[in-house]
Amino acid sequence: MIGRASLGTLGAVLVLATALAVPQARAERLIVSVSNHRVTVTPNYSGEELVLFGSVERDASTPANRSAYDLVVTVSGPRADMVTRRKERKFGIWINTDYRQFLQVPSYLALFANRPFDAIAPPEVERRQQLGLNNVLLTQRVGPDYADVVPNDPFRSAFVRLRSEHGLYREDTSAVTFLTPTLFRTGIPLPAAVPIGTYNVEIKLFSNGALVTRAETAFEIVKVGFEQFVATTARQEGLVYGLVTALMALMTGWMASIVFRKD
Repeated sequence: MIGRASLGTLGAVLVLATALAVPQARAERLIVSVSNHRVTVTPNYSGEELVLFGSVERDASTPANRSAYDLVVTVSGPRADMVTRRKERKFGIWINTDYRQFLQVPSYLALFANRPFDAIAPPEVERRQQLGLNNVLLTQRVGPDYADVVPNDPFRSAFVRLRSEHGLYREDTSAVTFLTPTLFRTGIPLPAAVPIGTYNVEIKLFSNGALVTRAETAFEIVKVGFEQFVATTARQEGLVYGLVTALMALMTGWMASIVFRKD
């Protein structure tokens, strides 16, 4: 026979197991989408801007005093290894004197928000959630070690500056607009030199300096037409591509010698 104490213990275990088995409902969730999930790059492609739009869905468990939200959108393109070099003028010429390799960093990186990052969350949350270019992890090879460094590191600063000059790294703390207290939108500008591949979009919702929930979506950038043929041939038929390129260079040189030949 099972005593009352045993029954009480068994009941408590069953209640705990049930609570663990049922996922806890979130007070809010994000519903998001982009205006185009597949961007095609043609020979005359000069850039484009996508639109990210969405809404915050509240439920009965949402705290009554939670009425204002902040939103941070992070768009990251295909990852690759990149190198930043330092040049110095010696003996009248500029030469490379040092370099730093960045490992598997985003080829495109954009961070958008509805107001300054330091107004959205305290510094420790900014660092943990990587809010702003200064807080995004950009792993470098430093001698035998691999690590991210302080934001004012000269190589890191130069890397971010050069990518920003080409429109490939950017941040804008007024790009996200709340059309209503729960409906929002932002633009995602894509420059002409945008890399090909899959782009991940992460949307983080904050309230009173704390992360409430997050959502993810993605879009793809692909080449079509002759550019796609050239890219595919170079990737899959490297030898053929190299021979054709060399032949075209020889023919171009030969034709130029005929055109500009002096009789």
